[in-house]
Amino acid sequence: MAGFKKLIFIQIISWLLCVAAGSYFISVSFDNAVSEAQKNAQASVTNYINDLSFDDNLVQNLKKSLADGKTFSSFTLRDYQGAEVFKVNSPIDLPLFADFIQSIFNSARPQFAVNKAADIKVEFTVNIQHLAEQLQISLFIIIFISAVLVIIPIILMQSIFYQLNKSISMTVSDVIDVYINQNQAGELETVLDSSKLKSLGKDLVPSFNRLSHFLKTKNEYIQSEALSIKHEAYKDVITALGNRNMFVEYYEKNIENSEQSTFGSLAMIRCSELQAINQSRGYQKGDEYVKGVADIIKHISGTYAGSQLFRLNSSDFAVVLPHIPLKEAERFGENLQSRFTQYQQNQELSSVANTGIVGYEKGKPLGELLSVVDNAMSMAQSKQINAWHVQRESDLVNNVSAGFGNQNWRKVINEVIESKRVHLVMQNIMPLGKSIKAYAEIQVRFKTEDNQVLPTASFLAMAEKLGMAVDIDKLIIDSSLEKVKSRNLSEKYFGLNVTASSAHNDQFVIWLERRLLKDTHIASKLIFEVSEFGLQQNIKASKRFIDMVHRVGARVTVERFGVGLTSFKFFRDLKPDFIKMDASYTRGLEDDKNNQYFMRLMVDLAHRIGVNVFAEGVESQEEKHIIETLCLDGVQGYYIEKPKDI
Repeated sequence: MAGFKKLIFIQIISWLLCVAAGSYFISVSFDNAVSEAQKNAQASVTNYINDLSFDDNLVQNLKKSLADGKTFSSFTLRDYQGAEVFKVNSPIDLPLFADFIQSIFNSARPQFAVNKAADIKVEFTVNIQHLAEQLQISLFIIIFISAVLVIIPIILMQSIFYQLNKSISMTVSDVIDVYINQNQAGELETVLDSSKLKSLGKDLVPSFNRLSHFLKTKNEYIQSEALSIKHEAYKDVITALGNRNMFVEYYEKNIENSEQSTFGSLAMIRCSELQAINQSRGYQKGDEYVKGVADIIKHISGTYAGSQLFRLNSSDFAVVLPHIPLKEAERFGENLQSRFTQYQQNQELSSVANTGIVGYEKGKPLGELLSVVDNAMSMAQSKQINAWHVQRESDLVNNVSAGFGNQNWRKVINEVIESKRVHLVMQNIMPLGKSIKAYAEIQVRFKTEDNQVLPTASFLAMAEKLGMAVDIDKLIIDSSLEKVKSRNLSEKYFGLNVTASSAHNDQFVIWLERRLLKDTHIASKLIFEVSEFGLQQNIKASKRFIDMVHRVGARVTVERFGVGLTSFKFFRDLKPDFIKMDASYTRGLEDDKNNQYFMRLMVDLAHRIGVNVFAEGVESQEEKHIIETLCLDGVQGYYIEKPKDI
């Protein structure tokens, strides 16, 4: 297209040059014609008057001859004394271009003639009107003809260019169509060398060969990048292991839809203390705990050929042990339990993880397998800390005992309640002011009949799931009150955790009120902690619970504050005594300006209505220092004090 425009530009310049040259030659010709006309006119006038003498007849004849003004535009007759006898003046309007040429060349000039007797003198100017009209017509003819000669080639070239462009487009289109239709069966280079493509556009073959290499390279790059992105999307950020999506893809490809017969064992490992560590020590410690568990599993599973390890969610790992029967998988469970126990002692944890193990074979649906392994996990959690359990097909005949894990948990929870096998520890909240009243939070550990500590988070979760949370809360409160009385600790303040389901249970509220009224001197020293999210589930029932607690002289703390969508109306309606900021706001507080601003805002709002604000999960001196500058009333966490026996 740029070449075509350049060609048009050259044509127009050529046309202008042609018009200019033609105009010049016409102008010169016009000037010459005028000069020649003037010479002829002068010669004719001179010959005419040479033999004449001055008389009245001469004057009258000249007047009659020149009256029309066609020959001369001006004519003046003078006598021998030079006096003007008569004058004819016929002004003419020359065409624009002729007038312009006349002004430049001054072609039409006055002419003079005298007879032999010198008694007749004539001054005249030739009328060049007809020459000017010829000049104008000649100019128009040159412009028109040259314009036609310029425009016609442009039109022809444009048509040729359009046809050529269309032909090239069709040729390229045909080549591409052939490539699309044939390249599926071979390389592009081979297809382009075919006789059909050569007939379509022989000159395009080298270009398409280069295009082939470029597309091939680009395609390989895109596939490589897509694979890299897929690996990133399928990778867990904390442990760098494959996530649940990668596990599902691996299972469906290599087990469920495998072309070859296959079998093996699937183990699910659940981190039992993740939630407790996140709340009490902070999310950074929780991540370190998860990494530690992942390293242990990776080390143990790495001794089995072809094993695959995945992180399914925040607390669950899956290990695939190809061609490993359940009998041998038991040794895998024992090794894990041993390493978990060692890690527990080193990190001063209540427990580390439990393991459920099941067998798999080709064609086994993943959903069904996960249901069975989850049942095995429930069985392992109900045994002891860091325990493992193998679920065999013989245990699940006709799926009669598919819920045996839940049944076993119910049995374990009932035994704990009946035997009151609970171990109480406490963790103090450090006040940040002399006038601030803080307290020690009572935490509980549950034990089996073999005196083995059960995973606290799993135990409470199963109690909630099985509708036994109210009984557990009653057991904790009774045990705590008995411990306070037996140790003569009635002068100290203690915090007790209550689940939201219990706080919203009318029978539990009635029972708690009667129980506290029996020990009113202790009730005034108790602070009941309920999660913010739980209280928000039923504001009306939450208000009844808080009003009852206040009636008996006890107080209420809203724990894990900031997780829900709390409004000022929430404070005004429920009127808690304390709020405890969720540990997620404490984590890295020294570098998080948003959390600092939010905590400062909540402190200002809470203090205006007489509510003290505590921070939990404090793990470093820097976090404690920032909390002090934000004017919170107390801090709790492993940096302040670890849980200890009452």
